[in-house]
Amino acid sequence: MIEVLVNADDFGLTKAVNYGILDSHKYGIVNSATIMMNAKATEHAIEIAKKTPSLKVGIHLVLTWGKPLLSDVPSLVDESGFFKKQGVVYGDPAGISLSELEREWSAQIERFLEFGLFPTHFDSHHHVHGIKAFLPVIKKLSDKYGLPVRNAGSHLAGIQTVTDVFLDDFYGETVVEDYFQNLKGRVMDGASVEIMTHPAYMDEELMEVSSYNEKRLKETRILTKAKLPEGFSLRFSINQVKI
Repeated sequence: MIEVLVNADDFGLTKAVNYGILDSHKYGIVNSATIMMNAKATEHAIEIAKKTPSLKVGIHLVLTWGKPLLSDVPSLVDESGFFKKQGVVYGDPAGISLSELEREWSAQIERFLEFGLFPTHFDSHHHVHGIKAFLPVIKKLSDKYGLPVRNAGSHLAGIQTVTDVFLDDFYGETVVEDYFQNLKGRVMDGASVEIMTHPAYMDEELMEVSSYNEKRLKETRILTKAKLPEGFSLRFSINQVKI
C-alpha cells in the first residue's frame, strides 16, 4: 500500500482559496493543507482548520510573497518592505541573512501556534526551503519544533521529511483529468508520496495577488472528483509532535 498526502498549498491566501481547499477536502481527495501566516485570509483559514479536524494542517513558510511578520529583517525585503521576489532569492541566496531568515520563519511558526493549533509539518511558498544555502535554518526549525518537512531535495538528508517521495507536477499545463489514475508505477509499493496541489475558487483578490489563478479552479474540479488507483491510500500517519 502506498500512503498519499494530497496537500493544498497557499491556505490563507484569499477566502476563495480557502473555500476551494475546504471543498477539495470535504468532497474530494485533499487530506492536508499548509497555511501562509502573512496573508489577509490567514485567520479565515485558521477558523476553517479548527472546524475541520479531519484536515491535516501544516505551515507554508513564506519568503517570496507579501510582507514579513517582523520589521527588522532588512536582508529579506526590497525597498518597499515586501519580501524579495522569487527570482531574486533564487538568484542570490547568499544575500539572505540566515539569522534573519530563522527569526522570520520562527515568527511564522509561532503565530500558527498562538492560534492553538498543532502543525503536522511545514513546507514553503515557491519551494524556498529547498534552497541548499538555507539548510541550516531548516534543520534548526525541524529539530526545534519537532516537525517533518516537505521532501524538496536530496540535500535534506538528515532531516525528517513528511514523505519518501514528493510530486510537484499537478500544476499548470499538467493539471489533467487522469493525473491521479496515472500514479501507478510512479511510486514504489510501501513508500509514501506527497502530491502538491493548489485548489481554489475565483475572486478578485486572487486575480490580483497570484498569476496562477484560473488553473486553481480546474484543480478544484478535478480534486473533488478524483479517485486514487488501487494500492494507494489517503490514510496517512504523520508523526505529529505537540509543542
